[in-house]
Amino acid sequence: MGGPRATVLQVLPRLESGGVERGTVEIARGLVEAGWGAVVAAERGRLAQPVEQAGARYVELPLATKNPLHIVQNARRLERVIREHGVDLVHARSRAPAWSAEMAAKRAGVPFVTTFHAVYSGATNPLKHRYNAVMARGSRVIAISDFVAEHARSAYGVEPQRLRTIYRAVDLEAFDRTRLAPERLARLAQAWHLPHERRIIMLPGRVMRLKGHLELLRAVKRLNRDDLVVVFVGPSDPGDAYRRQVELFARTAGLADQVIFAGQCDDMPAALAWADVVAVPSIERAEGFGRVSIEAQAMGVPVVVHAIGGLPETLMPAATGWLVQPGDIDELADALNLALDLPGNVRARAAERARAFVTEHFSLERMVRQTLDVYREVLPVSA
Repeated sequence: MGGPRATVLQVLPRLESGGVERGTVEIARGLVEAGWGAVVAAERGRLAQPVEQAGARYVELPLATKNPLHIVQNARRLERVIREHGVDLVHARSRAPAWSAEMAAKRAGVPFVTTFHAVYSGATNPLKHRYNAVMARGSRVIAISDFVAEHARSAYGVEPQRLRTIYRAVDLEAFDRTRLAPERLARLAQAWHLPHERRIIMLPGRVMRLKGHLELLRAVKRLNRDDLVVVFVGPSDPGDAYRRQVELFARTAGLADQVIFAGQCDDMPAALAWADVVAVPSIERAEGFGRVSIEAQAMGVPVVVHAIGGLPETLMPAATGWLVQPGDIDELADALNLALDLPGNVRARAAERARAFVTEHFSLERMVRQTLDVYREVLPVSA
């Protein structure tokens, strides 16, 4: 391999913000810090610069396409990248570019690894199943939760000897309440017009039906409390039909002055520090994980999470947060009430437990170490 360390090419559609993209940047940085070579191929987006700042090589390619002809063309392009950059292993993180990556890896004679980032729909549709199945053909298949691993095994036949669960991670240095400068908190409070002396229920995530914004507001209506505000942190289009539906419900429920659409936030540690409780009321059964849940706990904030998909793996029920059944608005309301009214000493102990839990199971160091171990399993020479 020309040296004591290998070079890994990560392939994904584009480098915009999101769990897949952030994980790519984190692994690229971890590879460089461990003395490995790191190359990332994707369409350019807001996270291309952090890839380069991490010391990885970024190759801009039109990999978001699902056009079969372009997929074949991209396979040739990726094969050139493999040979020009001395790549020893290809890691595909999404289905369309995985088809190109698999062809390129075979032609170049290097191992091919994939990551299941979600439960893929269409498992019973023969065409969709065939399209998705490329993710099951890695020499090793990484799943971001045990829930997703079971999907890869049961729906796509990935054998246990090829399957590895590696949880997504949280940057414990960035998500550390003790490191927050007061001006960062003040900046958000001013930008969002946060009311004084109100408890804050926060739901981070894009405003879309599957994230459960309406379910949260229905629970808040049941609380019948005027000492709180709900903050939706995440991008949304004011003209979007679902956002209009959420706004209409807030008005008709008498909650209009208690709901804030904060929009996209580039300082999530500061945002979470304002929360008294973070809600993750997702109604999407295919929710593979829940990075928001572990980020909130890293900041010492209790979480109320729907028991669906991979979300239950992200907390210690009754110790760092509450698991509630999707669709049970009363149970969701009760859990929110308990979280909001935690006495100070109980809240402090829960915050310590949450931070310790996340440190043990979801640190960047753990994720990088486990990922590099998977790479070593398939490389022809130990890296």
